[in-house]
Amino acid sequence: MSDSETKTRHRPGPWPPAPEAKAMPPSSWAKKTGFQPKFSGEANASDSGQISLQPRPKEPDTNVDLEAGRARTPANGSGPPREGSAPPLPPPSKDQMVKKRRDSDGVPKSSIPSTNGQATAEPLPPPPPRRTARHEEVVDAPPQSVDEDGFVSRHSHMKYELRDSPGLVPIGVYGIQHYVSILGSLILTPLVIVPAMGGSHEDTSAVVSTVLFVSGVTTLLHTSFGSRLPLIQGPSFVYLAPALAIINSPEFQGLNGNKFKHIMKELQGAIIIGSAFQTFLGYTGLMSLLVRLINPVVVSPTIAAVGLSFYSYGFPLVGTCLEIGAVQILVVFVFSLYLRKISVLGHRIFLIYAVPLGLAITWAVAFLLTEAGVYNYKGCDINIPASNMVSEHCRKHVSRMKHCRVDTSHALKSSPWFRFPYPLQWGTPIFHWKMALVMCVVSLISSVDSVGSYHASSLLVASRPPTPGVLSRGIGLEGLSSVLAGLWGTGTGSTTLTENIHTIAVTKMGSRRAVQLGACFLIVLSLVGKVGGFIASIPEVMVAGLLCFMWAMLTALGLSNLRYSEAGSSRNIIIIGLSLFFSLSIPAYFQQYGISPNSNLSVPSYFQPYIVASHGPFRSKYGGLNYFLNTIFSLHMVIAFVVAVILDNTVPGSKQERGVYVWSEPEAARREPAVANDYELPLRVGRIFRWVKWVGL
Repeated sequence: MSDSETKTRHRPGPWPPAPEAKAMPPSSWAKKTGFQPKFSGEANASDSGQISLQPRPKEPDTNVDLEAGRARTPANGSGPPREGSAPPLPPPSKDQMVKKRRDSDGVPKSSIPSTNGQATAEPLPPPPPRRTARHEEVVDAPPQSVDEDGFVSRHSHMKYELRDSPGLVPIGVYGIQHYVSILGSLILTPLVIVPAMGGSHEDTSAVVSTVLFVSGVTTLLHTSFGSRLPLIQGPSFVYLAPALAIINSPEFQGLNGNKFKHIMKELQGAIIIGSAFQTFLGYTGLMSLLVRLINPVVVSPTIAAVGLSFYSYGFPLVGTCLEIGAVQILVVFVFSLYLRKISVLGHRIFLIYAVPLGLAITWAVAFLLTEAGVYNYKGCDINIPASNMVSEHCRKHVSRMKHCRVDTSHALKSSPWFRFPYPLQWGTPIFHWKMALVMCVVSLISSVDSVGSYHASSLLVASRPPTPGVLSRGIGLEGLSSVLAGLWGTGTGSTTLTENIHTIAVTKMGSRRAVQLGACFLIVLSLVGKVGGFIASIPEVMVAGLLCFMWAMLTALGLSNLRYSEAGSSRNIIIIGLSLFFSLSIPAYFQQYGISPNSNLSVPSYFQPYIVASHGPFRSKYGGLNYFLNTIFSLHMVIAFVVAVILDNTVPGSKQERGVYVWSEPEAARREPAVANDYELPLRVGRIFRWVKWVGL
């Protein structure tokens, strides 16, 4: 008998054969050495998906994968034992398992591997072993546990969860903190669009106050009658690029008197029509059908393209006063990255308040430089237009005086102490179908953004993800909120701010009451006219510096949705790469078409990408159609969405590989009291509309 045959047989004698049904523990040597491999934040995957493994016996303690929402896969590729191998090592003690669960995730024995945070009651084979833990700073979603019925339980990592109400003072403090932490998302958009419309500092102050008021009102509506998740509504950056495209339309270039009010009324009309379309999608239940096409591989490049699309606006404007703009960017970077772990009274203030603290410090530095006379030039007056300056010396330094000084704005002095924003304050909206169609497409992109925010926030603060009906109800109410924004005249629509997810994860505050109380505080603040005037007086170069950080954060938050899918899959890598590349390349073709290098354009260089309607490649005899097509194909987020949604829904791939969103089943949600309490409408309104099943539980 040969040696090879002897090795393949069972050894005779007192040694019993190794168990054939049990698999070797996946990380016996790794547990001894502490080795924790990582593969781009995902499990080890092959070219097109995960490595399939034999299931191991069920473990007594398992968790739901909150971050990825699906079954964990092993990082070391362990498989069934060979014959003649040593018996498996005993499982770790319960104390060790509890300790490991702080940093690692599992999946309930009754869950389907491809679900994102949802456990089902159908018994299935035991899941494969858990994969390695990820770092706390990378993923802001610690694990959950599962109750006896297979439902996801509450989250011990959150200070306050969705329905918690510990008292007026705690939730009031946390509610105000929540709004202050995303202050940049609320106030920066009007600081960009109002000057672009030719508005004065007083107009900017009035629009800022209106934005704060509408944001507070729509947040109250959404947390009460929408998705009911603790998500702040506000002027999303999704609406910024199309608003700039409408502002720079060729028919508005020759306007002189009341240019601001005329363009604002045009924007109001377009926003109202586009928001009505979004309301129709939500309340008719069509969104619950379209959501089947929207998955992490679609959401990620779409949101990322929103942030990347403003690269031509960010640093070119910072460069107008580099010593102030660069300091603004560096201070925010240092606070949010290098000092992010410093805690004061249990709060990581530098991470939570990076934007407002950075703004305050940079503003103080600019004020000191202005008072010290650094930007004073002999015989030059900043109040004299550059065209009327006789001295060549003054014309040379007029740009630095305009952008670096902090005393050029009179918004704070001219603002009243009390101002109540009211509907139609700028006049009756003007409706043009070509601009309305652009906003209809943008409202669809806004809905895609909100779908990703609903799913991510529900995994953080709610007992289970919402049902498709609750999702449709939330989208419908966002449409109504944008209609209100159009009537009040904020210049953009009102939708869920993507930055909510980062703020909830960092502050660990998910209380719905806290967000509602913060919204009431915001409404009161909007009535103080001096607040709007103070915000409107922020120097333009500082606004550009903050926007560089905010758009970079938005891009990163969009790409972070890939953690719900197989990020190491070649299928997903190619789809994301193509979506992002064409989202930059195709709009560049439209924006540069017909422009010669020596063209003397009437707009600043950072606004040139938004005048495409006057020179785009579509030049048929139908002017309105040309305007619509040239504008739509110049928007980066639209191209990213179209490419991603076509490829993700046509290229073969498993649900686990694609990270398909799985929403709660209506029947299971109605049986579970915790889920019903999370999403049911208040004040018995849900009973009245219980027959409308496509917009409820």
